[in-house]
Amino acid sequence: MEQFNRYFLDTIKNRYAQFGGRASRSEFWYFTLFYFLADIVAAVIDAFVLGPILGMTPEQVSQGGYLQMILVLGLFIPSIALAVRRLHDIGKSGWWYLLVFIPFIGWVVLIYFYVLDSQPGTNEYGENPKGF
Repeated sequence: MEQFNRYFLDTIKNRYAQFGGRASRSEFWYFTLFYFLADIVAAVIDAFVLGPILGMTPEQVSQGGYLQMILVLGLFIPSIALAVRRLHDIGKSGWWYLLVFIPFIGWVVLIYFYVLDSQPGTNEYGENPKGF
């Protein structure tokens, strides 16, 4: 529960659209994990609760329900901001995030960047979030 509060809720509440600074690997990956879990919960609620209430067919629900869309729209900016801060943590510009638009190859490169360890010490984007 501590990780949920520290890496997910804190990111949403205190750094919603903060593109400057650095984000540690653990902050990025815990946020990604909790985002994924929240998306699964939203999809289940859409499929089994909201879908039948709203008269949606299973095909319509499988394309994304209302709760799932609200979640994605609400977390769109903080997830991009966190990804940019993670790139800053390894010494890369946030513009590298635009690789997301290159099918497959861009995602592979970005995942490689996201698993790299923090750049030691202070870089041009700020102090190391690990506290070295």
